[in-house]
Amino acid sequence: MKKIYLLVLLLASIGAVKAQNTPNDAAIVFPKVDASPLDVVYYPLNTSKAKEAIAPVIRVLYSRPQKKGREIFGVLEQFDKVWRLGANENTEIEFYKAVTIDGKKVKAGRYSMFAIPNKDKWTIIINKQTDKWGAFTYDEKKDILRVDIPVGKPEKTVDAFSMTFVETAEGANLVMAWDNTQTILPIQFKK
Repeated sequence: MKKIYLLVLLLASIGAVKAQNTPNDAAIVFPKVDASPLDVVYYPLNTSKAKEAIAPVIRVLYSRPQKKGREIFGVLEQFDKVWRLGANENTEIEFYKAVTIDGKKVKAGRYSMFAIPNKDKWTIIINKQTDKWGAFTYDEKKDILRVDIPVGKPEKTVDAFSMTFVETAEGANLVMAWDNTQTILPIQFKK
């Protein structure tokens, strides 16, 4: 009798555990890996990976669309149109301290970044509106800064939209590249 009682108790316990792991008997479905994965770049580079404590100055969150054999600028990303500067949600830049861009002061804070690509220059936009998908609800009235930067060419074709920082004497350059296009946004701050 004790064996039957223990067996019933064990089966009831297993059923209770199973019920806790699958609510409403529905399987949990996770989203597929995004075609344009989210990435982050810090200045100083690898701030989050450093073993010693390094205070970040700038952080950029952006999604990385792929070339996939397509013609990018002028076709996929049309000239003279506001672009989210990546894919999916608009690109986000956070300044952990005040910076200067093109002679204009920008307070510490979190902002969105957009670009208006052209053949010979990009207009980079820093905007107060964050947490939006793409540039569909972009509001020019919330711009805090617009600056034109020249277009150059990377050493080789860049398949996935990429950003990195290069240190300068006055701060850091945000280097952006995709396909056969590269631009550099100089950012100054006190070191």
